[in-house]
Amino acid sequence: MNANETGSAAPPYTAPGAEAYVRVSDPGLSDYEEQYQHEVEDLPTYRPTVGCIIPAYNEAETIAGVLDSLLQQTRLPDVIHVIINNTTDDSVEIASHYAGPHKRMTPTGEQETVIYVHDIGKNPDKKVGALNYGYSLVETMDYLLGVDGDTTPEPDALQHLVDEISSDDRIGGISAIYSIDDSALDSWTSKFLIAGQRAQFSAFNMQNLLKGRNMAVLGGQFSIFSTQALRDVLRDSHQRTPWVNDSEVEDSLLSLQIKSAGYLTKISARARAHVGGMTTLRSLDAQQVKWNFGAIDLMWPGQRGDTRGQPFHPNLRLRWFEHMSMVINIVTRTMFVLLLAASLSIHAFVFSPWWLIPPIAAVWLNFRVARSMEFANKRDYLFAVLVVPAEAYMVIRMGHFIRAWLKFFSRQQTDNWAAQAKAERGKGVAWLYPFLAFVFIFVVCAAIWVQLPLGLRSDMLAVCWPILGVITVLQTAWMVLKAMRRYRGFKA
Repeated sequence: MNANETGSAAPPYTAPGAEAYVRVSDPGLSDYEEQYQHEVEDLPTYRPTVGCIIPAYNEAETIAGVLDSLLQQTRLPDVIHVIINNTTDDSVEIASHYAGPHKRMTPTGEQETVIYVHDIGKNPDKKVGALNYGYSLVETMDYLLGVDGDTTPEPDALQHLVDEISSDDRIGGISAIYSIDDSALDSWTSKFLIAGQRAQFSAFNMQNLLKGRNMAVLGGQFSIFSTQALRDVLRDSHQRTPWVNDSEVEDSLLSLQIKSAGYLTKISARARAHVGGMTTLRSLDAQQVKWNFGAIDLMWPGQRGDTRGQPFHPNLRLRWFEHMSMVINIVTRTMFVLLLAASLSIHAFVFSPWWLIPPIAAVWLNFRVARSMEFANKRDYLFAVLVVPAEAYMVIRMGHFIRAWLKFFSRQQTDNWAAQAKAERGKGVAWLYPFLAFVFIFVVCAAIWVQLPLGLRSDMLAVCWPILGVITVLQTAWMVLKAMRRYRGFKA
């Protein structure tokens, strides 16, 4: 009788020794598990290379602090090149003390870097030439870190930049969050000007942080670039070097080109650096006029045929908005001064409490800007709430704005880099021209005003005050909306 007939099945066939093989092999795999995990953990991980370049022009007072701050980074650059150009001070001698290899123990272990000091002498391309010289030294590395000769980063700044840019291949460059260094100020004028620049930078940084951390300008103060993105820019724009000498704002143009090449330009959420500010009215005027003139050169149609999408390039939208806002600020303040003087001249001015709302909204907005600063101090808050300092700084900025546009429309062929260097040496009076022009216009208007019949003067005031009121209401509403924005944990 077979198995089917009895209802019972024969045991399955097992090859001789198979049962013993199974019993021995299963425990053996678990024995190797811990060893395997240790071997995986010990596998080397790729560490991207970072080449740092520091263009330095007469930076004897600050270059030592910059190099010290770089050597204190939790993530050291693999190499640091100091490119000294056109200098007339002791920058070379001071920087040379740092030349050579350096080692430092960091939280992730011992790291090392090498500092090279290059004195390229007289360089007609100035900072642009120094940047391109530095690029030729580090173009084979993964990333290029550009640092100004007066910028001191926080100890973890480079680590944050490397972590962020290496996490996404779409990113072509990332800028640190900049704050103006307000230490060692010895006069009320310098303290006032630095407080204004700190507020200006903070508002600009927060605006970029809240717009998806998209950065229109990768400032040369402390920014990291993908060298692959720079190579793509050279290919697409048919340039020999990343930075060109025919732009007043070489960093803005390169940022536009990186964006046009299909990459993202970002501002870091955590990396911070302190940059040198302008402590005199002359030097601030020269710097701001150069920045505004360069922005106009990029914005205005037909000025630069090598910038695709101009003037509506995505990186220029914020620039257009800033310039339109400045136009409105000039119109409202000029109209208010002229109308106030005209009303007082015929005893027709009547104070209304409603006029207190715009300055209150401005104070609220300025206070929120101060609160958004990571390193806010007492001077920042006083600048915000005292009204007069912020208003005075706005008037100064209006002068810079007007000078830049007049220079652009007059087609003046001037070296704005040289003008800034001259102003920083305490020379030049061009910063006074807008204010002298306003005084002249005011006197002319006053002379015409007193010649008009009283009835016509009254009718003009009746028309102009409501126009100013409508503009002011819209401007105030915009300030309130900006002051009500949630900062989502960001610190500028």
